Amino acid sequence: MPITKLRDSSCSVSRSLSVLGERWTLLILRLAFEGETRFDGFRSNLGMAADVLSDRLGTLVENSIMTKQAYQEPGRRTRYEYHLTPAGQELHVVIAGLQQWGDVHLPWEGGPTVVRQEHETSAPVRVAFVDGDGHEVPLDEVDAVRTAVYPR
Repeated sequence: MPITKLRDSSCSVSRSLSVLGERWTLLILRLAFEGETRFDGFRSNLGMAADVLSDRLGTLVENSIMTKQAYQEPGRRTRYEYHLTPAGQELHVVIAGLQQWGDVHLPWEGGPTVVRQEHETSAPVRVAFVDGDGHEVPLDEVDAVRTAVYPR
């Protein structure tokens, strides 16, 4: 099934993948979390075709994950910057979770290229399940309980 057809699924993972699951999209978001905002910056960092980048950024804007803002340098044509919306900012935990998993299960010989830390104390942080009282819950104590029926 084409990824865009997942949009109408009752499964929230399928619906999320209909927006985020295309090749390059998560890498674009990774760069956005690192502060990249400009088309040329995304393109040069990722080495991807301009038409594909334009399509992926369009999808992110259309789904309110990024906003598109015009800017113009003196003597140049109007260009656009892309900024994360609050909904886009919430994806930081998704990107961090993927990175954390990759650092453990597919480690790079040079070690992690990014570490995440608390802003004020610089204490290291990691992605985890947290209960309503703010306590971390071990993975083997977390159940996924289906509340609706969805196609497999």
